[in-house]
Amino acid sequence: MQGVLSGFAVIAIVIAVGYVLGRGGHLGANGREVLTKLAFHVASPALLFTTLARADLAVIFSSRLLVTALSTAAAAGAFVAVGVVRGWGVGRTTIGALCSSYVNSGNLGIPIAVYVLGDASLVAPVLLFQVVVLTPVALTILDVAGMGEKGPWWRKLLTPLRNPIAVGSLSGVAVSGLGIRVPGPVMDPLTLIGNMSVPAVLLAFGISLRGSTLPGRGRDRHPVFLSVALKSVGQPLVAWALASAVFGLRGAPLLDVTVTSALPAAQNLYTYASTYGVGEELARDSILLSTVLAVPVLVVVAALLG
Repeated sequence: MQGVLSGFAVIAIVIAVGYVLGRGGHLGANGREVLTKLAFHVASPALLFTTLARADLAVIFSSRLLVTALSTAAAAGAFVAVGVVRGWGVGRTTIGALCSSYVNSGNLGIPIAVYVLGDASLVAPVLLFQVVVLTPVALTILDVAGMGEKGPWWRKLLTPLRNPIAVGSLSGVAVSGLGIRVPGPVMDPLTLIGNMSVPAVLLAFGISLRGSTLPGRGRDRHPVFLSVALKSVGQPLVAWALASAVFGLRGAPLLDVTVTSALPAAQNLYTYASTYGVGEELARDSILLSTVLAVPVLVVVAALLG
């Protein structure tokens, strides 16, 4: 349980620092916006490129990836179905679907994989699927929704190539797939810049908590509760059922896919919501509640399957 507790402790401390900075106004009135733009346009693309450029793409053919993809689709699809029926709109529904299925595989998933599962590479299938497939698709939907009916059809098809997150991810996959070795003078500055991503996201998230209402009490309380239920309970249950009943996984592999699916919603989802100006309260509350609930959920999963 050391990995679970230490991973959450690190996140909580950095978010708390952001909250203190926000209350004191130390970064000015636009501090959160600057950190958000820094993470979205510069630091996160650099982090994703350097991570994926070194990744072993052989994991894309693993059964773990199929379990991840199917459980993600199930959780996101359930939220989308309810969002369509309730008329929550394309933007809010997209953000809610991400909060229901997009796990914190980076700054929380890696330490938990190391201390609980014993191998940091076990989060690689989740990371690859999210940044190569889920992120470009979701951000393309947000981009196209913002454009409405304006612009020619070919411009909409090129939307992923104009998104810095998607460009960084796809470029890293291309470099890894082609076996290109990026020289140190190029990779080292990108690595340094990428290291700003997680702190910037967490600090911006902490600043956003200043003056906010308690989670689940705003106008987005119903989408929040649905996304948290799907993320904290629905997705890990689906992953466990698929892994055990369909793919026949047992022991450590079954624990691996269930633990990674039970991780909370990623903090960078708030960056996406803030950047596009849609579903910010939904993203903030969903991330906060799913992160709190992830502690007992992960403890139960580890106890039952470990």
